[in-house]
Amino acid sequence: MDGIPLGPSYTWSEARASGASRRQILLDGVPLSRGLYVSSAVEPDLLMRCHAWAKVLPPDAAFGLRTAAALYRVIDGEPATVHAVMRPRRVLPQRTGLTVHARNLREDDVVDVAGLRVTSGAQTFLDLAAVLPAPDLFVLGDRLMRTGRLHAEDLARRLERADRVRGVVRARRWAPHLSSGAASPRESLMRFWLLDSDLPEPTVQLPIVDRSGRQVACTDLGYEPWKVALEYEGRQHADPEQFSRDVDRYSLMAADDWLVLRFAARHGRHAVVERTRRALFNRGWRPDTA
Repeated sequence: MDGIPLGPSYTWSEARASGASRRQILLDGVPLSRGLYVSSAVEPDLLMRCHAWAKVLPPDAAFGLRTAAALYRVIDGEPATVHAVMRPRRVLPQRTGLTVHARNLREDDVVDVAGLRVTSGAQTFLDLAAVLPAPDLFVLGDRLMRTGRLHAEDLARRLERADRVRGVVRARRWAPHLSSGAASPRESLMRFWLLDSDLPEPTVQLPIVDRSGRQVACTDLGYEPWKVALEYEGRQHADPEQFSRDVDRYSLMAADDWLVLRFAARHGRHAVVERTRRALFNRGWRPDTA
C-alpha cells in the first residue's frame, strides 16, 4: 500500500493501526484467513503464506509435516493446507486453510528456515512416518539427508525418546538405512524395494576400482562381493556428453568383470528385485549365505 508501512502480509488490525482504510485493505489484500491478508503485490507462495500465518499463531508454533517438507524442498508441489505443530493446549487454533497438530516439541525439535520456525528434519521425518506409505517415507528421508536437513545421529536421538508416538515403529524400521548418497528419488525407491525383499542390502554410490586399485567408476547401487552394479538411467543420461561418459564407465566396469543392470523409470518393483536376484544368484549369492 502506497505510503503505508506494511509488509507483504498483514492482519486487519495491523493495517488499520498503520492508517490503512477499509477500502485500501480490501483493494490490496488477498484474504488468507479471517483478518489475515497477503498483499496482491507479491506472489503468495508457500513461504510467503507461512510468514503470514506466523502472525496469528502462538509463539511456540512451528510449521511441520508436509509444509515443513515443502519448505525444505524435499517433496514435489505444495500441500493444499498449511500444517502447524504446537504444544498441546485445551483448545487448538482452528482456521480454514490451516491444520494444527499437537506435539510435545522441545526447542531442538525446531529450526529456523528463512525466518520461520519449522520442525527439524528428524521431527518432520517422525511426524510424516505416521501418514506416508513406507516407500514415500524412505524417499523423503534420503532427500532430507542429501540436502543436509537430517543427520543420522539427530534422528537416532529423536526416535529414542519417541516411544508410543504414532508412526515411530515405521520410522525406526527405515531410519538406519537412510543415506545422503542417493542422487535421485528413483534411486532411493529402488533401494527401498531391495531392502524390503530378501536380498542383501546394496551399497550406495559404490566406488569401482580396477585390478591396480584405481577407481574407474562409481555405481548408484552395488554389491561388491558379487560384482553386481545397479544403475538408474534418468533423463540426464540422454544428454550426448553424459551418454558418452556412460559408455566409457560401463566399458571399464565390464572389463573388470562387473555385471551392470540398468533400469529406467518404467521398471517397477518386480523388475528391479527379480533381475537383481537373478544377477546375484548367477554370481554365487545364495539366500542362506547373504
